[in-house]
Amino acid sequence: MRPDYDTTKRHILDAGQQIIAVKGFAGVGLSEILTAADIPKGSFYHYFGSKEQYGCALIQQYFDDYFLALETLFRPNSDHASSNPPHTARERLMKYWRGWQAMQVSCSAKEKCLVVKLSAEVADLSDDMRQILRDGTQEIMTQLAEVITEGINDGSLSAHLDPDKTAQMLYQMWLGASLLAKLQRNSIAMENAMLCTTEILKPPSNS
Repeated sequence: MRPDYDTTKRHILDAGQQIIAVKGFAGVGLSEILTAADIPKGSFYHYFGSKEQYGCALIQQYFDDYFLALETLFRPNSDHASSNPPHTARERLMKYWRGWQAMQVSCSAKEKCLVVKLSAEVADLSDDMRQILRDGTQEIMTQLAEVITEGINDGSLSAHLDPDKTAQMLYQMWLGASLLAKLQRNSIAMENAMLCTTEILKPPSNS
């Protein structure tokens, strides 16, 4: 695609994410997206065939950005890795959870987790959007399991951990804690999730 096409499409997605992350998908009308992006309706339909297609593209873009961030954190030897990555796999995992905790208390709509915001809402609203969310969350758990395996191999995590089950359990716990934090409007659930995560991912006793 042409660079200007991609840039404009990304601008429309970013503008919509700012408000959908706060109000949800159904709570935001097309006119509000148009106003936020400062584009006419015709331009919107040039890039997206419908609001549902826009929602699919928005969620997919969110996951693409998310996976790039995971590569930066989890893959020290990748092209996108930070200049001073955490040394062990356990350190990388704990940095991930600390980042999640900070994200959920952030005032920035751009940093809010769309999985937390949209999963329950769109699961019955759009099967296409549901499938993108399903596949994206599964990939997150897969990557978490891979880093847990690395932690077992580098000795920073207990060999008794089951990588797949542990990744699924932790991810589900943090999703639930994020929802409770929204309901309770405090950080208690997130703090408890961090305490449990620290215990589950504690270094082996001989470390």
